[in-house]
Amino acid sequence: MYLKAELSRSVVLPPKSLNKDGVKLQTEVSRRLLDDFATERATKDLGYFLAVTTVESIGEGMVRPDTGEVKYPVVFNCITFKLFVGEIIDGVVYKVMRHGVFLRCGPVENVFLSANKIPEYHFIPRDDDSVFLNPEKPLSRIGKDVTIRCIVLATRWSEEERELYALVDLPSEISS
Repeated sequence: MYLKAELSRSVVLPPKSLNKDGVKLQTEVSRRLLDDFATERATKDLGYFLAVTTVESIGEGMVRPDTGEVKYPVVFNCITFKLFVGEIIDGVVYKVMRHGVFLRCGPVENVFLSANKIPEYHFIPRDDDSVFLNPEKPLSRIGKDVTIRCIVLATRWSEEERELYALVDLPSEISS
């Protein structure tokens, strides 16, 4: 799900990037904010950062006496992406294994559909293109690059990797 959030951060600029006119200052603050935003990547509460939409305000800069850098408080709006339990998502399969498939949904690359959740499908091993097939529905297959509509059963945030993991199932109207 996409979320809109208003955040505040401190942006630190080295003295060499400062200029007398305000235009360069605003450009440098925005550039540094985007760099920091991309480095942070995601948080447990907000999910993955996708875009800064507007810079609401740039506060008064405070000089750090030890380094000469200037720290500016910045308030901005952004768009984030986070999965929630019970949410219906579309994921694209990128890895098929005997015990299930891994899907991508937006920036989330660790979405897992267990083979236990799709008992009507049978694993067919192939060298580079293993698939799950449903013998009752010959055209129904789960393989690489197939888009699957799923329901999120559980999520887990890894602070160390700054990644969200999700466990999914097929919604009941699809799996039956």
